[in-house]
Amino acid sequence: MDFMLMSFLLCPFFITITSGQDTVCSRPELGANIAVDGLQKYFNPGAMLALSCEQGHTAVLGPRTIVCTASGHWTKSRLMCIPKLCPPPDHLANGEVYYENTVYQSLINYTCHEGYILTGAVSGVCQANGTWSTRVPECKPVSCGLAPIPQFGMIIYDKTIRGNTTQYGITGTYKCLPPYAVVGSARAECTASGTWTETPKCQVVTCPPPGNIDNGYKSSDIQRQYDYMEAVKYGCHGDYVLEGSLQIVCEKNGNWSEMPSCKRPCSVGIQRGRILYRGEKVWIENLKPKKVLHKEIVSLYCKDQFRNCGHAVTTQCVDGTLIIPGCFEEPSSVSYTLHSHELPSEIEPC
Repeated sequence: MDFMLMSFLLCPFFITITSGQDTVCSRPELGANIAVDGLQKYFNPGAMLALSCEQGHTAVLGPRTIVCTASGHWTKSRLMCIPKLCPPPDHLANGEVYYENTVYQSLINYTCHEGYILTGAVSGVCQANGTWSTRVPECKPVSCGLAPIPQFGMIIYDKTIRGNTTQYGITGTYKCLPPYAVVGSARAECTASGTWTETPKCQVVTCPPPGNIDNGYKSSDIQRQYDYMEAVKYGCHGDYVLEGSLQIVCEKNGNWSEMPSCKRPCSVGIQRGRILYRGEKVWIENLKPKKVLHKEIVSLYCKDQFRNCGHAVTTQCVDGTLIIPGCFEEPSSVSYTLHSHELPSEIEPC
């Protein structure tokens, strides 16, 4: 009896609570990155909630408050919270910057090219205030000391060097004082490891007495050994033309540079006619001697029978050989003597 009485007395209480919850608002379900203060779960009609954006996000649209209605529902809001943006990162000289996005909490990483050392943070993150957590670092070049100098040698840097240090990528050229010559690579470079490339040696180099050239002469006939970088000059006799360098030089491998040669002049192999030589028309009998030098150009005249006009065809002297153009026809002695005005060289040019 006591149990039933207690149940009867408690029933109206549960009914009242249940019917009261039908008109309250539950804690609202909000869009991504939208927040409200406090931990309260239920709100009476008329209650107003202020909406805000979570850290690192910016509010757009609105309104930024919602109200619990008598039906137990919240008023609508189009509020959106979008991630804040960080500015594009600055360029990293002599390095690379890696990132996929610049929105809040995006990561950024820095690396340096070969031969450079990173000074500063290797990574950063886009912060809630729209700035990167770290400054762009620096990529400083690896340092080397001055290049080692071989005995009897020197190095000529490609750039002006100040102080006793050099940086990655600095290059230079080794030279030796004659009669010494560079044995090994003459080029040097400060490498990514902070050391110079292998230093060559300076060794005495000599060349044997140089030979003669056909139809030519040399500046010295003394039979002796010649030191590295010593030179001997050559020339040609008469109408022969020197082809190649005027002098040869004793090289670091103990050999002479390439020898020149003397090229023969050419005879113009016609008896009658007029040629174009050195910019002037010349009757062949007036060409004395009847020779042209190696590589000189001569033009002989041919006749266009169809158009009845003359045209010059060039040919070149090559070491004693001058090819007469196939279209050239040497006139007879009568035509040459009595009718020279009708020759291809004298009629209207094509």
